[in-house]
Amino acid sequence: MKGRVLICAGSDSGGGAGIQADIKAVTALGGFAMTAITALTAQNTLGVQGVVGVAPEFIRRQMQSVLEDLGADAIKTGMLHDVATINAVCDEITWRAADVPLVADPVMVAKGGHRLLAQDAVETLKRRLLPLAAVITPNLPEAEELSGLAITNEAGMHQAAAALLAMGARAVLLKGGHMEGDLLVDLLVTPQGTHRYEDQRIATRHTHGTGCTLASAIAAGLAQGLALEPAVRRARAYVRAAIQGAPGFGAGHGPLDHGVTVDASRFD
Repeated sequence: MKGRVLICAGSDSGGGAGIQADIKAVTALGGFAMTAITALTAQNTLGVQGVVGVAPEFIRRQMQSVLEDLGADAIKTGMLHDVATINAVCDEITWRAADVPLVADPVMVAKGGHRLLAQDAVETLKRRLLPLAAVITPNLPEAEELSGLAITNEAGMHQAAAALLAMGARAVLLKGGHMEGDLLVDLLVTPQGTHRYEDQRIATRHTHGTGCTLASAIAAGLAQGLALEPAVRRARAYVRAAIQGAPGFGAGHGPLDHGVTVDASRFD
Protein backbone atom coordinates (compact mmCIF):
# COMPACT_ATOMS: atom_id res chain seq x y z
CA MET A 1 0.00 0.00 0.00
CA LYS A 2 3.01 2.35 0.09
CA GLY A 3 2.47 5.55 -1.86
CA ARG A 4 4.86 8.48 -2.05
CA VAL A 5 3.30 11.83 -1.09
CA LEU A 6 5.17 15.12 -1.44
CA ILE A 7 3.65 17.69 0.91
CA CYS A 8 4.23 21.40 0.25
CA ALA A 9 2.95 23.25 3.30
CA GLY A 10 3.81 25.20 6.43
CA SER A 11 5.03 23.84 9.73
CA ASP A 12 2.89 23.87 12.90
CA SER A 13 5.05 23.95 16.02
CA GLY A 14 2.12 22.63 18.05
CA GLY A 15 2.02 19.46 15.95
CA GLY A 16 -1.71 19.47 15.26
CA ALA A 17 -1.86 20.90 11.76
CA GLY A 18 0.43 21.72 8.85
CA ILE A 19 3.40 19.56 7.89
CA GLN A 20 3.30 17.71 11.20
CA ALA A 21 -0.32 16.61 10.75
CA ASP A 22 0.34 15.81 7.09
CA ILE A 23 3.23 13.48 7.85
CA LYS A 24 1.28 11.73 10.60
CA ALA A 25 -1.80 11.21 8.43
CA VAL A 26 0.10 9.85 5.43
CA THR A 27 2.11 7.52 7.67
CA ALA A 28 -0.96 6.28 9.57
CA LEU A 29 -2.56 5.33 6.25
CA GLY A 30 0.47 3.37 5.10
CA GLY A 31 2.01 5.97 2.78
CA PHE A 32 5.46 7.55 2.67
CA ALA A 33 5.53 11.30 3.38
CA MET A 34 8.08 13.76 2.00
CA THR A 35 8.06 17.52 2.48
CA ALA A 36 8.85 20.92 1.07
CA ILE A 37 8.29 23.34 3.94
CA THR A 38 6.90 26.70 2.82
CA ALA A 39 6.81 28.54 6.16
CA LEU A 40 7.50 28.17 9.87
CA THR A 41 4.84 29.10 12.39
CA ALA A 42 4.94 29.65 16.13
CA GLN A 43 1.59 28.05 16.88
CA ASN A 44 -0.39 26.21 19.54
CA THR A 45 -4.02 25.33 20.24
CA LEU A 46 -4.80 28.97 21.07
CA GLY A 47 -3.65 30.41 17.75
CA VAL A 48 -0.72 31.49 15.59
CA GLN A 49 1.81 33.72 17.32
CA GLY A 50 4.17 34.23 14.37
CA VAL A 51 4.99 33.22 10.79
CA VAL A 52 8.34 33.16 8.98
CA GLY A 53 8.29 32.35 5.28
CA VAL A 54 10.84 30.16 3.51
CA ALA A 55 12.56 31.71 0.48
CA PRO A 56 10.74 30.66 -2.72
CA GLU A 57 13.92 29.39 -4.37
CA PHE A 58 14.61 27.14 -1.40
CA ILE A 59 11.05 25.80 -1.55
CA ARG A 60 11.74 24.87 -5.16
CA ARG A 61 15.05 23.28 -4.17
CA GLN A 62 13.30 21.07 -1.61
CA MET A 63 10.76 19.96 -4.23
CA GLN A 64 13.47 19.33 -6.82
CA SER A 65 15.52 17.23 -4.40
CA VAL A 66 12.56 15.01 -3.63
CA LEU A 67 11.16 14.68 -7.14
CA GLU A 68 14.48 14.00 -8.87
CA ASP A 69 15.44 11.17 -6.51
CA LEU A 70 12.50 9.66 -4.60
CA GLY A 71 9.69 10.68 -6.95
CA ALA A 72 6.05 11.16 -5.94
CA ASP A 73 2.76 9.38 -6.56
CA ALA A 74 0.72 12.34 -5.28
CA ILE A 75 1.35 15.92 -4.15
CA LYS A 76 -0.49 17.80 -1.44
CA THR A 77 -0.33 21.56 -0.98
CA GLY A 78 -1.34 23.39 2.16
CA MET A 79 -0.21 26.80 3.38
CA LEU A 80 1.16 28.80 0.43
CA HIS A 81 1.17 32.18 2.11
CA ASP A 82 2.01 34.68 -0.64
CA VAL A 83 2.25 35.21 -4.39
CA ALA A 84 5.92 34.25 -4.65
CA THR A 85 5.34 30.98 -2.76
CA ILE A 86 2.36 30.00 -4.90
CA ASN A 87 4.30 30.72 -8.08
CA ALA A 88 7.34 28.76 -6.88
CA VAL A 89 5.31 25.66 -6.00
CA CYS A 90 3.21 25.80 -9.16
CA ASP A 91 6.27 26.32 -11.36
CA GLU A 92 7.97 23.28 -9.87
CA ILE A 93 4.86 21.10 -10.17
CA THR A 94 4.42 22.16 -13.80
CA TRP A 95 8.09 21.54 -14.57
CA ARG A 96 8.68 18.25 -12.74
CA ALA A 97 5.34 16.69 -11.76
CA ALA A 98 2.64 17.74 -14.18
CA ASP A 99 1.26 14.19 -14.37
CA VAL A 100 1.20 13.63 -10.57
CA PRO A 101 -2.24 14.07 -8.96
CA LEU A 102 -2.39 17.18 -6.79
CA VAL A 103 -4.61 17.59 -3.73
CA ALA A 104 -4.80 21.33 -3.06
CA ASP A 105 -6.01 22.51 0.35
CA PRO A 106 -6.48 26.29 -0.13
CA VAL A 107 -5.42 27.25 3.39
CA MET A 108 -6.45 30.82 4.09
CA VAL A 109 -7.17 31.27 7.80
CA ALA A 110 -5.99 29.28 10.82
CA LYS A 111 -8.51 27.78 13.24
CA GLY A 112 -7.80 30.59 15.71
CA GLY A 113 -8.47 33.29 13.11
CA HIS A 114 -4.93 34.22 11.98
CA ARG A 115 -4.81 34.82 8.22
CA LEU A 116 -2.36 32.43 6.51
CA LEU A 117 -2.79 33.61 2.90
CA ALA A 118 -2.03 37.19 1.90
CA GLN A 119 -5.09 38.95 0.53
CA ASP A 120 -3.27 39.89 -2.66
CA ALA A 121 -2.42 36.20 -3.27
CA VAL A 122 -6.01 34.96 -3.65
CA GLU A 123 -6.18 35.70 -7.37
CA THR A 124 -2.82 34.00 -7.94
CA LEU A 125 -4.06 30.93 -6.06
CA LYS A 126 -7.14 30.81 -8.29
CA ARG A 127 -5.20 31.37 -11.51
CA ARG A 128 -2.18 29.14 -10.87
CA LEU A 129 -3.05 26.41 -8.34
CA LEU A 130 -6.66 25.47 -9.06
CA PRO A 131 -6.08 24.39 -12.68
CA LEU A 132 -3.32 22.01 -11.53
CA ALA A 133 -5.46 20.27 -8.92
CA ALA A 134 -7.00 16.83 -9.22
CA VAL A 135 -9.14 17.94 -6.28
CA ILE A 136 -9.35 21.01 -4.07
CA THR A 137 -10.63 20.78 -0.49
CA PRO A 138 -12.00 24.16 0.65
CA ASN A 139 -14.09 24.72 3.73
CA LEU A 140 -17.08 27.05 3.42
CA PRO A 141 -15.27 30.36 4.17
CA GLU A 142 -12.51 29.44 1.71
CA ALA A 143 -15.05 28.47 -0.95
CA GLU A 144 -16.87 31.77 -0.43
CA GLU A 145 -13.68 33.77 -0.87
CA LEU A 146 -12.57 31.81 -3.93
CA SER A 147 -15.97 31.77 -5.66
CA GLY A 148 -17.27 35.18 -4.56
CA LEU A 149 -20.55 33.52 -3.54
CA ALA A 150 -22.27 33.49 -0.15
CA ILE A 151 -22.96 29.95 1.05
CA THR A 152 -25.85 29.61 3.50
CA ASN A 153 -27.27 26.20 2.61
CA GLU A 154 -26.60 23.04 0.64
CA ALA A 155 -27.86 24.59 -2.61
CA GLY A 156 -25.27 27.32 -2.14
CA MET A 157 -22.61 24.67 -1.69
CA HIS A 158 -23.51 23.19 -5.07
CA GLN A 159 -23.34 26.62 -6.71
CA ALA A 160 -19.95 27.43 -5.21
CA ALA A 161 -18.52 24.04 -6.16
CA ALA A 162 -19.68 24.53 -9.75
CA ALA A 163 -17.98 27.94 -9.81
CA LEU A 164 -14.73 26.40 -8.56
CA LEU A 165 -14.89 23.68 -11.20
CA ALA A 166 -15.26 26.42 -13.80
CA MET A 167 -11.95 27.89 -12.57
CA GLY A 168 -10.15 24.72 -13.66
CA ALA A 169 -10.11 22.33 -10.72
CA ARG A 170 -10.99 18.80 -11.84
CA ALA A 171 -12.92 18.04 -8.62
CA VAL A 172 -14.05 19.93 -5.51
CA LEU A 173 -14.52 18.44 -2.05
CA LEU A 174 -16.50 21.19 -0.33
CA LYS A 175 -16.52 20.70 3.42
CA GLY A 176 -19.65 21.77 5.29
CA GLY A 177 -18.34 21.84 8.83
CA HIS A 178 -18.87 25.61 9.20
CA MET A 179 -22.61 25.27 8.52
CA GLU A 180 -24.90 25.56 11.57
CA GLY A 181 -26.62 22.48 12.94
CA ASP A 182 -25.86 18.96 14.12
CA LEU A 183 -25.93 17.43 10.64
CA LEU A 184 -22.80 17.93 8.53
CA VAL A 185 -22.75 17.58 4.76
CA ASP A 186 -19.67 17.43 2.51
CA LEU A 187 -19.97 17.40 -1.28
CA LEU A 188 -17.52 15.85 -3.73
CA VAL A 189 -18.37 17.52 -7.02
CA THR A 190 -16.88 16.52 -10.38
CA PRO A 191 -17.98 17.13 -13.96
CA GLN A 192 -19.45 13.59 -13.85
CA GLY A 193 -21.66 14.21 -10.82
CA THR A 194 -21.85 14.70 -7.06
CA HIS A 195 -21.21 12.43 -4.08
CA ARG A 196 -22.92 13.57 -0.87
CA TYR A 197 -21.56 12.61 2.55
CA GLU A 198 -23.60 13.12 5.70
CA ASP A 199 -22.52 12.78 9.33
CA GLN A 200 -23.59 13.87 12.80
CA ARG A 201 -21.42 16.63 14.24
CA ILE A 202 -19.06 15.48 16.99
CA ALA A 203 -19.39 17.80 20.00
CA THR A 204 -15.76 18.74 20.65
CA ARG A 205 -13.36 21.66 20.50
CA HIS A 206 -10.52 19.35 19.47
CA THR A 207 -10.60 19.84 15.71
CA HIS A 208 -7.30 21.61 15.05
CA GLY A 209 -5.77 20.41 11.79
CA THR A 210 -8.79 18.60 10.39
CA GLY A 211 -8.44 20.27 6.98
CA CYS A 212 -4.74 19.50 6.65
CA THR A 213 -5.31 15.95 7.83
CA LEU A 214 -8.18 15.29 5.44
CA ALA A 215 -6.32 16.58 2.38
CA SER A 216 -3.20 14.57 3.20
CA ALA A 217 -5.27 11.45 3.81
CA ILE A 218 -6.86 11.88 0.38
CA ALA A 219 -3.42 12.35 -1.17
CA ALA A 220 -2.23 9.13 0.48
CA GLY A 221 -5.16 7.26 -1.05
CA LEU A 222 -4.47 8.62 -4.53
CA ALA A 223 -0.78 7.80 -4.14
CA GLN A 224 -1.73 4.22 -3.29
CA GLY A 225 -3.85 3.84 -6.40
CA LEU A 226 -7.33 4.48 -5.01
CA ALA A 227 -9.77 6.33 -7.23
CA LEU A 228 -10.81 9.77 -5.92
CA GLU A 229 -14.15 8.81 -4.36
CA PRO A 230 -12.83 5.82 -2.35
CA ALA A 231 -9.84 7.95 -1.32
CA VAL A 232 -12.22 10.62 -0.02
CA ARG A 233 -14.38 8.06 1.83
CA ARG A 234 -11.33 6.53 3.52
CA ALA A 235 -9.93 9.94 4.41
CA ARG A 236 -13.23 11.07 5.96
CA ALA A 237 -13.46 7.87 8.01
CA TYR A 238 -9.90 8.37 9.20
CA VAL A 239 -10.46 12.00 10.21
CA ARG A 240 -13.68 11.16 12.04
CA ALA A 241 -11.90 8.44 14.02
CA ALA A 242 -9.02 10.84 14.73
CA ILE A 243 -11.44 13.47 16.08
CA GLN A 244 -13.18 10.90 18.27
CA GLY A 245 -9.82 9.79 19.65
CA ALA A 246 -8.46 13.31 20.26
CA PRO A 247 -6.16 13.34 23.29
CA GLY A 248 -7.53 16.58 24.76
CA PHE A 249 -4.26 18.52 24.70
CA GLY A 250 -4.14 22.32 25.00
CA ALA A 251 -6.48 25.04 26.21
CA GLY A 252 -7.92 25.88 22.78
CA HIS A 253 -8.66 23.95 19.60
CA GLY A 254 -6.79 20.74 20.39
CA PRO A 255 -5.15 18.27 18.01
CA LEU A 256 -6.53 14.98 16.69
CA ASP A 257 -5.23 11.48 17.36
CA HIS A 258 -3.40 10.89 14.09
CA GLY A 259 -2.36 7.41 15.19
CA VAL A 260 -5.80 5.88 14.67
CA THR A 261 -6.26 3.19 12.02
CA VAL A 262 -9.05 2.40 9.57
CA ASP A 263 -9.74 -0.83 7.75
CA ALA A 264 -8.25 -0.14 4.33
CA SER A 265 -10.06 -3.09 2.74
CA ARG A 266 -13.38 -1.23 3.13
CA PHE A 267 -12.33 1.34 0.54
CA ASP A 268 -10.85 -0.68 -2.34
